[in-house]
Amino acid sequence: VLDAGGVLQEMKEEVARAQYPAFFRDAARLEGEAVELWVYATQAVPGLLQTEEYMRAVFGMWRPLLDEETLEQRVAARLARQHVFERRPAPLLSFVIDEAVVRRPLGGLSVMRGQLEQLMLLGAYRNVEIQIMPLDREDNAGVDGPFTLLYRPGGDQVAYLETQGRSTMVSDRREVQGIASRYGIIRAQALTPRESLAFVEKLLGEV
Repeated sequence: VLDAGGVLQEMKEEVARAQYPAFFRDAARLEGEAVELWVYATQAVPGLLQTEEYMRAVFGMWRPLLDEETLEQRVAARLARQHVFERRPAPLLSFVIDEAVVRRPLGGLSVMRGQLEQLMLLGAYRNVEIQIMPLDREDNAGVDGPFTLLYRPGGDQVAYLETQGRSTMVSDRREVQGIASRYGIIRAQALTPRESLAFVEKLLGEV
């Protein structure tokens, strides 16, 4: 309407990304366009799967403390990321979560119960696979820590690594292939999606 040549649309996306911490903005952009997303989580439930109450608990634990305005901004931004579940065509989403994560009652038992119910709900989606890596596994190819793999529409793969407020975007093909191979082994070592949902349902009965 304003004959801006797409500039306003681009600026809208830039403003939306400004909600995220600086270290996550590139990952947020790639996540929004990815056709496949693979996540290995070891500390908390992946952001895309979190309930609002769980988000607030996680952000409330950050040190140094986040001020209220920043906390609300981070929650709103993380909730906005969950629009990925409404995208068409739907991206393929795979999550492997360490058992310790789903046993760690961040925010209290009530919050964790809601989070487990959310995992059951999202795990039933046809394009979503959630797997649990049991604590009693003698082999775990993910001992180096969490990571995310993103597949772009053109077929390119990018890995995203994050720790202590710092992030690394990995695009070197050989290195990314190594991470992808590692994820394949992790998936094979974890419970199957069906077994994992049964495991989560059992946990629900305990909280």
